[in-house]
Amino acid sequence: MNTILGLVVVMVMVFGGYMLAGGKFGIILKALPFEMMMIGGAALGTFLMANSMHDVKHTLGGFGKILKGPRFKKADYTELLSLLYYFVRLAQTKGAMALEPHIEKPDESPAFSKFPKIQKDHHATDLICDYLRMIGMNADDPHQIEDSMARELKKLKEEEMHPSHAMQSTADALPALGIVAAVLGVIKTMASIDSPPSVLGGMIGGALVGTFLGIFLAYGIMGPCASRLKAIVEEEAAYYEVIRAVLVAHLHGNAPQVSVETGRKVAPSFLMPSFAETEAALQELSIT
Repeated sequence: MNTILGLVVVMVMVFGGYMLAGGKFGIILKALPFEMMMIGGAALGTFLMANSMHDVKHTLGGFGKILKGPRFKKADYTELLSLLYYFVRLAQTKGAMALEPHIEKPDESPAFSKFPKIQKDHHATDLICDYLRMIGMNADDPHQIEDSMARELKKLKEEEMHPSHAMQSTADALPALGIVAAVLGVIKTMASIDSPPSVLGGMIGGALVGTFLGIFLAYGIMGPCASRLKAIVEEEAAYYEVIRAVLVAHLHGNAPQVSVETGRKVAPSFLMPSFAETEAALQELSIT
């Protein structure tokens, strides 16, 4: 919502200010289709040259993520802490083997089924199942598990960051592509140098539309989108860090409540459920 609101504000302030200053849209509208074809087409071409098809699809999906915003709310962190509490408590009271029905078939697990959003998130499900499975295989060195999870989470974050990097690279190229379009417009103008001043003025104005368009698209649209996507990825990455914190705390021999409290503190401050909210959710937890 903020992205759409911000875009509307940018458009209104830029073009509204232009109109209030006495600017005329005729020259812009006349040149816009051709300038957009050159600048937008060149930007698309360079984007395709620089990225694999997988990355192209990933980046297109990134625009949807920008519009939707971060996936996780405070309630999602509460649910994640509740599920992790159940697993570490089960492992502590009945042993790691008691986790096997849940981690081998998470789609059929009553624990995962109680939290369908987590169950549908394959990153969260894989992290929980894979590392609980490792714990069941006597990989009980907390430092080794923590290091392994840190590397996997870093890899996951870097992969999710690629669309943001691709958008930013395109934003960095747009001003130069706008200059290319403007130079072509100047070349066209120079070829008609014997035309009347009124005609030359319109041609020069049309050429400058290319410079304006490249800068506007870069700093008014594409750059902010890249920054927003980066912020969303970083915010969502904290959700998976909670899993690492709880499991590592469990391996250090902490009580389930302490392990969950350790994970709760990793959540972003504005999304972190309070101690009382977490405690109430754990007391209501009943999974057979």
